[in-house]
Amino acid sequence: MRTAAGVVAVAALLLAACGGGDAAPPDTAPAGATAPAPAADGLDGTLTVFAAASLTEVVGELATVMEQEHPRLTVRTSFAGSSDLAAQVEQGAPADVLATADERTMQRVVDAGLAADPVPFATNTLAVVTPPDDPGGVASFADLARSGLAVVVCAPQVPCGAATERLEQLTGTTLTPVSEAGSVTDVLGAVTSGQADAGVVYATDARRAGDAVRTVAVPAADGAVNTYPVAVLDDAAEPAAARAFVDLLTGPEGREVLAQAGFGAPDGS
Repeated sequence: MRTAAGVVAVAALLLAACGGGDAAPPDTAPAGATAPAPAADGLDGTLTVFAAASLTEVVGELATVMEQEHPRLTVRTSFAGSSDLAAQVEQGAPADVLATADERTMQRVVDAGLAADPVPFATNTLAVVTPPDDPGGVASFADLARSGLAVVVCAPQVPCGAATERLEQLTGTTLTPVSEAGSVTDVLGAVTSGQADAGVVYATDARRAGDAVRTVAVPAADGAVNTYPVAVLDDAAEPAAARAFVDLLTGPEGREVLAQAGFGAPDGS
């Protein structure tokens, strides 16, 4: 009898310990813990923007604005020559937004089925830059054709290089550069470092360089204007954030930043 009573008591204790539907399973979060709330505007995660090298300051500034307006969002930027960026997108590099320095390069990406409906948002023209002491005595675009002058330009496949070729045709000037760079920032770097007597860059880059260069205006450059388009890529991991960034770039705030940097507005804007 004593043994049977003991068995019953032990069983009752086991049932009390194991029973009850209110006991938390082992993987339940501690009391008081809450899951991270989603961003109120739905924009969080990491937005990746590929942009032409000449847009470095503008896109960098707008990326900061974007992060301030959407605290749960991180904006990662990548700058290079437009043709290099297009090639990266074609090879599957993960990006959400692409902004190029000309429409021809953007069309490559559209024709590849990787983006649609690009929006023009800015224009740019060319200028000649020399070191501040102007060792080559450059006074015009035509002077760049002089023998013995170390001139650097963008490669023809790069938007600033294609514009340089158009400018050569417009002015009847044939350049024999010592180097063809992959981006306009590389051309500017060759001049500011003293590796070149002169270079052909965008007017915005000459402006950004300030006293580090001497700028020679090229009146004929108005005939070789580049229009900059931007597009949300079809494989964007953050399409909503990408559209918001495009809206920021093409809207009043973006246009103000672009104008301050020396960019023009596209036709019809």
